[in-house]
Amino acid sequence: MSTMNYSIVEQSADEVRDLQNAPALSMSIYLLDSGQDHLRNQVSIYAERGSSRAAVRLLYMNDAALAIWREMGRAHAVCGTCHRPPVTAVLVFGVPHSDGSG
Repeated sequence: MSTMNYSIVEQSADEVRDLQNAPALSMSIYLLDSGQDHLRNQVSIYAERGSSRAAVRLLYMNDAALAIWREMGRAHAVCGTCHRPPVTAVLVFGVPHSDGSG
C-alpha cells in the first residue's frame, strides 16, 4: 500500500500574482529569518500548471513543506494527496522526492 506523501495545493490566479505565494521566494526567506534554515533539506515542493482560473498552479508539498506553509500563514486549498508528484511537475523548492527505494 502506498503512502500519500504529498498534499496537492491549488492556487488561484489572484494567489499566483502575489509573490509571497511562490514557495521558492517566500519560504526560503522565511526559513532563514525564523532561524529554521536547517529544515530546508526536509522540504520538497513541486509545481505544475493547473487547468482553470481557480487552480492556475498546483503545488505538491510534502508534510514538512505544508506545515511550514501553514506556519507562514499562506493561503492553502488542499484538493488532494498523492504518493509522489506527477512527472509533469517540476521541483521548485527543497529536495527531490524520495520513497526510500534507492
